[in-house]
Amino acid sequence: MALDAESIIERRALRRRLAIWRVGAIALVGLVIVVGALAAFGGGARKPGPREAHIAKVEISGVIMDDEKRQKLLKDIDKSDAKGVLLVVNSPGGGVTASEDIYLAVRKIAEKRPVVAVVETLAASGGYIAAIAADHIVARETSITGSIGVLAQYPNFTGLLEKLGVQVESVKSSPLKAAPNGVEPTSPEARKALEALILDSYAWFKTLVSERRKLDGAGLATVVDGRVFTGRQAIGLKLVDEIGGEDQAIAWLGTQGVNVDLPVREWKPNQGGLARLGLAGMAASAADALGFPALGAALRTGGDGRPLMLDGLLALWQPSA
Repeated sequence: MALDAESIIERRALRRRLAIWRVGAIALVGLVIVVGALAAFGGGARKPGPREAHIAKVEISGVIMDDEKRQKLLKDIDKSDAKGVLLVVNSPGGGVTASEDIYLAVRKIAEKRPVVAVVETLAASGGYIAAIAADHIVARETSITGSIGVLAQYPNFTGLLEKLGVQVESVKSSPLKAAPNGVEPTSPEARKALEALILDSYAWFKTLVSERRKLDGAGLATVVDGRVFTGRQAIGLKLVDEIGGEDQAIAWLGTQGVNVDLPVREWKPNQGGLARLGLAGMAASAADALGFPALGAALRTGGDGRPLMLDGLLALWQPSA
């Protein structure tokens, strides 16, 4: 059907408006990226450098995953002229191996200077592994800590697949290869093998707590059954040393020969300007809307292309629903 002149004019005007919107949106994404880049190299108040005497402050927060930037940061602190370290922990835990990496890095730092941990809201499971790497632990009265244990979880879809009439077949070199896997019933042998892994990592965790917190016998048994404790409870159970916050932690460093008048330098992993401004999510959404999903994915993962995920055995506090 032929269009009249007025309809043609309206359609052309609509195309022009859409083109202007698209150009404007692209310009907005570009502006966000430029502002972020400027923030990455911007100035601000001068902080003590790594070769100046200072107290280093570093945060362990969120779910603990393998993180090369975090590990590099801890190595840099070890090589710096920090006279004491303030380790601020606010984490439910995460991967067992990732938590072990933090523990070993912090213990290496502690070979040269005192390290004190401050438990904020939460230092459970792998978060507590990070905290006990410190020489002294300070927590709020209502902080949550403990959850000493290890778990492995996997979904079992066998009932759903049966209802859908789907049968998964596999050819294995041995019965325990890729078991358990969630698409076939878990055999007693597979469950026993997985349980052996869990118990071995659990024994490692208990030994760590026993050595670092000087606990054994009934005292150790009380705190390693997976429960969480408030700071008030934890101090009586010897899971933490003192009630308080950063002020009390710095005061403790003073008892270890650290000059408490030294500046506190907050150490953070190197991030792009977008992440520093908290604009990465905004830029990623804009990139998605403009039809650039690859750019959006890069912005969400920090540009290294790695998905955010947990794998392996977990030392993670998961409160009941």
